[in-house]
Amino acid sequence: MSRVIHVFRTPDRFVAGTVGEPGDRTFYLQAVDEAKVVSVQMEKEQVAVLAERLSALLDEVVRRLGDAAAAESDELPVDTEPLRTPVEQEFRVGTMGLGWDIESRAIVVELLAVSEQEIDESMVLDDAEEGPDAVRVFLSLEQARAFAVRAVRVISAGRQPCPLCKEPLGPKGHICPRQNGYRRQAEA
Repeated sequence: MSRVIHVFRTPDRFVAGTVGEPGDRTFYLQAVDEAKVVSVQMEKEQVAVLAERLSALLDEVVRRLGDAAAAESDELPVDTEPLRTPVEQEFRVGTMGLGWDIESRAIVVELLAVSEQEIDESMVLDDAEEGPDAVRVFLSLEQARAFAVRAVRVISAGRQPCPLCKEPLGPKGHICPRQNGYRRQAEA
């Protein structure tokens, strides 16, 4: 079966979000262009890495091209709306790729589905007929910075860390190794 590549050249929205309660959240990236909505599931760590690498790439664009639009800005509007529902997972992300498109002056994010076949870097940002399904999103510098800011907020909106051991606290607390195995209660 041929692979499906969902391409968003000028997305209305590209965001990270979650479904579920803290401690039991599922992370998604969602690309929206008018009526077309594609949601892919990711691990929390993948979202964190993508935000970190996007920020680093933006910093490099600023450094090399002197593009002030990519610089960090306190006035940058960040999308705080929830994911568009219903969230229907297209696939689980296995491999991610980032690139810079010179012609459109856009950052390209590509998310490839988990695959049993080995993925080498030549498959990322490639339109080959065979391979894992993919989502390819072209982001303006402002959209990329806004994505990174929101992704960090989404990640940090989970369970609060224990002040002693830094492990996440559940609604009923947790067994804290710094308290010799006694339960540390979550603070109200």
